Amino acid sequence: MYRFSELHLAVFLLLVPASLAQMTIVSAVDESLREGAAWLEAGISQAEKASKVTLNHDVVTVSLDNEELGQEQLCSSIFNGAALLLDVTAGGWAYGRDTAAAHGIPYVRLQISNYQWMSAVDDLLQSRNATDAALIFGTEAQLDQALYYLVEGSVVRVIVLAGIMSNTTETLKKMRPAPSYYVILGSSKEISTLFDKAMQNDLVTRDSRWTLVATDYNPKVFDRQMLYGSTGVTVMAPTEQVCCVARKEVSACDCDSLIIPQELTINGVKTLTATLKTDKRTNVQGSCDAPPDTPASTASFYIALQQELVSWYNMMWSADKMQMTPQLEFAITAINSSTSVAVGTWATSSLLTLNPNYEHSPIRRFFRIGTVMARPWVYKKEGSAAYEGYCVELSKKLSELMTFDFEFVFPEDGHYGARQKNGSWNGLVGDLANGNTDIIVAPLTMTSEREEVIDFVAPYFDQSGISIVIRKRQRQENLFKFMTVLKAEVWVSIVAALVVTGIMIWLLDKYSPYSAQNNAALYPPNCRIFTLKESFWFALTSFTPQGGGEAPKALSGRTLVAAYWLFVVLMLATFTANLAAFLTVERMQTPVSSLEELAGQSKINYTVLKSTATGQYFQNMAAAEEELYRVWKELTLNSTSDQSKYRVWDYPIKEQYTHILQVIEETGPVSRAEEGIKKVLDNENGEFAFIHDASEIRYEVYHSCDLTEVGEPFAEQPYAIAVQQGSHLQDEISRAILELQKDRYFEALSAQFWNSSARGICPNDNDSEGITLQSLGGVFIATLIGLALAMIALAAEVMYYKRSPTKVTDITPKMALKMASGKDHVSRINVTPVY
Repeated sequence: MYRFSELHLAVFLLLVPASLAQMTIVSAVDESLREGAAWLEAGISQAEKASKVTLNHDVVTVSLDNEELGQEQLCSSIFNGAALLLDVTAGGWAYGRDTAAAHGIPYVRLQISNYQWMSAVDDLLQSRNATDAALIFGTEAQLDQALYYLVEGSVVRVIVLAGIMSNTTETLKKMRPAPSYYVILGSSKEISTLFDKAMQNDLVTRDSRWTLVATDYNPKVFDRQMLYGSTGVTVMAPTEQVCCVARKEVSACDCDSLIIPQELTINGVKTLTATLKTDKRTNVQGSCDAPPDTPASTASFYIALQQELVSWYNMMWSADKMQMTPQLEFAITAINSSTSVAVGTWATSSLLTLNPNYEHSPIRRFFRIGTVMARPWVYKKEGSAAYEGYCVELSKKLSELMTFDFEFVFPEDGHYGARQKNGSWNGLVGDLANGNTDIIVAPLTMTSEREEVIDFVAPYFDQSGISIVIRKRQRQENLFKFMTVLKAEVWVSIVAALVVTGIMIWLLDKYSPYSAQNNAALYPPNCRIFTLKESFWFALTSFTPQGGGEAPKALSGRTLVAAYWLFVVLMLATFTANLAAFLTVERMQTPVSSLEELAGQSKINYTVLKSTATGQYFQNMAAAEEELYRVWKELTLNSTSDQSKYRVWDYPIKEQYTHILQVIEETGPVSRAEEGIKKVLDNENGEFAFIHDASEIRYEVYHSCDLTEVGEPFAEQPYAIAVQQGSHLQDEISRAILELQKDRYFEALSAQFWNSSARGICPNDNDSEGITLQSLGGVFIATLIGLALAMIALAAEVMYYKRSPTKVTDITPKMALKMASGKDHVSRINVTPVY
């Protein structure tokens, strides 16, 4: 059989007139655009009739999943000969453009995708300060076309869905953060059907959140009867001008049953065919493996194309992209069940133009904020269902700065979040990681384990560690507390010493030959006579600073008094010192003063809050102690090491955290912080401690006179807001936090909740200023009793005096007379004694 070689083909083409030669147009179309090939075939058919030429048409299917297939098809078409490569893919086919240029084949890209529709939607959402939206498309092809625009750099975070099915409905409802806006893009029929499904599935919950974008021209693009109440939507639809561009007409265009991409494709093929005929372009053959060193020039073709496009109103040519771009225009209208208002327009050249008479308030975003009930962070107002607290105020401030609405979501177990044995997380962290919440605003500690499943933003509360709280020991109020300084047997011994001393003074003064009463001539007149009464009075008053008065004259009596005075001085000094020490120690008495002391005793029990960073801290520290012990044990028992260096009698590291963790596990962690504080308050002896967040403990201490904080906080770490991994909110919240820090907002907010004046004046607040009346009130009572006894004695004396027949004689004149006469004896005067 005779084989027609490539050389024969070339000679044949040279001999055949150009007008009679067949031209081959190679079209590149997306695999998802199933109707694209039919549109192109319709365009080829009409172009042959209009230009009176014979055209061959090869369709190359471009697939992102199998790019090699499209490349092989293109190379096969070029090998057979091609006059033009028409690219109608949504994103443009770079391989086809480069290959055509290498072989001198004209390349033209015709934009028939929804790229401009997406650009218009993006501009509209940005004008409403939207940062996220859910895009719902009528077909898979429309979704695939839109992805090319979104990938190029849309600033709006989006989720794309093809249609509304039962599974997509659940996806939209569970999406966190919930989209601020929803967009449906499709034909008029498709958007009506999809919006009806959205209403049936309770997705339409807030006014003006839905934007319906029509890809076809229809004056009644949306039936407003579907809306109810005040619910409104925004409709974006092509104007009649778009029909004219697609029809390649100037005005009075027929838009009935017009499919805009189809009409653009058909007229594009006709225009390009006319250009090929004008340029007398013929097929070019070649091999992709060996392109020519000097490809044929295509400049004349592009010049002819621009001249041809002069007659196509509103069709622009971009030389750098080699692209034909239709100039489109969309009308944007806000409608509800009764009225419609023009929002503005969008055009390819002028972009978005808003109606100055239309006032649109951007819709606030809505977030679900996860938090826990804990004072002072979040708690309910007394007698109200509203919440207040540090995190509540912070959430309100962030909502003002970032323009969003929110609701609080509390974890079912009430925990902050800890990793479970199966690897999952519970509490706040689990809810955020699973998408049940959008943000965590709570006293959440930043840990490396949590950062594996969630992202933290800039800290808002610096260095809040772990602290210990116990109840203050109740002081026993006793008016006669000063009596407890000495034991009862000491008081009895003192009284016995006083009595014995009084009796001994009386006996010595009575029987001593040198006493004043037995030898008056040896002493000055009017010396004190120590009767039994005077002796007891002397012994008693010797305990006072004024002393007992005149002492006995005899040597024996003075010896006894000197010994007694020494006893009195020592007893007074002992009592004074012990009283001061007793009252001081009582005010300063604290069972423990640090975590080390708490771990080293067994009288006070303690616990922590379940599933918190506090409990994890002690678990990690105990594990570290175990690991250190294992390493030390291996080191000391290793035969290759110098054991003399490690020969010690005791293990060099205290295992206090292991002991603390053991006590916590035996006591049992509490489920809520309030439960731990209640256990502390219920133990009046101060024998229960709660180890918890330092800021919460400080708040409780500032609001209760019965609590005291032990030692200084330890294991200090900051608190931070958390978001889902990769969330766009991370940077936005971080910027807001930094702005608030610059304005010193957090300092003012902390002063609002951590204020010691909130508890008022506590009974023991002024103990350091002096001894209270309750401690020494008995002294005043004893004085009052003495006063009462004195008044009783006075009454007895008066009554006795009035009943006594013998009156008291004034001896002053007689004594003066005796002293004047120089007599040294004492006159005997009858005086009635008064006892």
